Amino acid sequence: MSAKKRGFDKKLWAGIAISAFFLYILFRKIDTGLLWAAFAEMDYRYILPAVATTAAGYYVRAIRWKYLLKPLKNTSMRNLFHSTIIGYMANNLLPARLGELVRAYTLGEKEQMDKSAVFATLVLDRLLDGFTVLIMLVITLMTLRLPEGMEGAQKSLEYGGYITLGFYLLVIICLVVLRKYSSWSLSFLGWLLKPFPDKFRNRILPIAGSFLDGVRFSSRPGEVMALLISSVVIWALAVWSVDLVLRAFGIDLPVTAAMFILILLVFAVMVPASPGFVGTYHAACVYGLMAFSFPREKALSVALTAHAINFFPVTFLGLYYVVKDRISLRDVESQSLR
Repeated sequence: MSAKKRGFDKKLWAGIAISAFFLYILFRKIDTGLLWAAFAEMDYRYILPAVATTAAGYYVRAIRWKYLLKPLKNTSMRNLFHSTIIGYMANNLLPARLGELVRAYTLGEKEQMDKSAVFATLVLDRLLDGFTVLIMLVITLMTLRLPEGMEGAQKSLEYGGYITLGFYLLVIICLVVLRKYSSWSLSFLGWLLKPFPDKFRNRILPIAGSFLDGVRFSSRPGEVMALLISSVVIWALAVWSVDLVLRAFGIDLPVTAAMFILILLVFAVMVPASPGFVGTYHAACVYGLMAFSFPREKALSVALTAHAINFFPVTFLGLYYVVKDRISLRDVESQSLR
């Protein structure tokens, strides 16, 4: 399948251009001597715990996914963890942010499940992430006071929170309506697809039906509690990892500052960029730290280290699982794009 046919070429190059722009902005006024000095002063004893904390976050994600999949099937933790790692590896290496599709495809193959239904559980997974981040944003805005002159940034975070909340609520309303009136929704979709060829319509309708079948939350109180607790643990580990990296560079800020930087990183990865969120991730971290009056060079050293911790371990582990499980990346990418 050609790059043109796959339809990601323009998006890929646009993402690379955006990443290059941010990298240029970040590096154009950097004193390389001060940058290397910041790395030389880094306390490496904090790095391994930061890596371990990040890895633990992926495992808890697999646990939460297991509970989201419970209404469909009792899935293997091994398959869930491998698929989670492979999905995040795909986000780092493949264009068009294919990680969630790759994750659904990989688990669907391993567990012999309908991939559209599996993907629907990942939509719910992202909704849980979104609302947890919004809670963190509220806590941060209530407890953290940015330095004088940063009132505009604080207002921007508030507006961003309102917009994100509105978006997630709209998605939930749509999912609830579509799920409650599944037959009507599919009939309406069939009516919308009437102008299209029968082959296309007959392919889309079963996929839509499978997706709606996957939009389910467990009604068991214990499993609902497990979803809520795992969501809190996932993001607590993420905050802890950021805090450990800050401490590695001698930056002693309250934990709400680590939450603030993490929220900026979450918003940053929503911006179109090259695979791995290069540039946008670094810019969010740098400007977040500069808000607390830290030098650009130290802020950039933190950003590069935090990104490396989130990029290299999961990428190498994902490639290892790809080889171990005899998965073809080419097949995964092409099937996920269909």
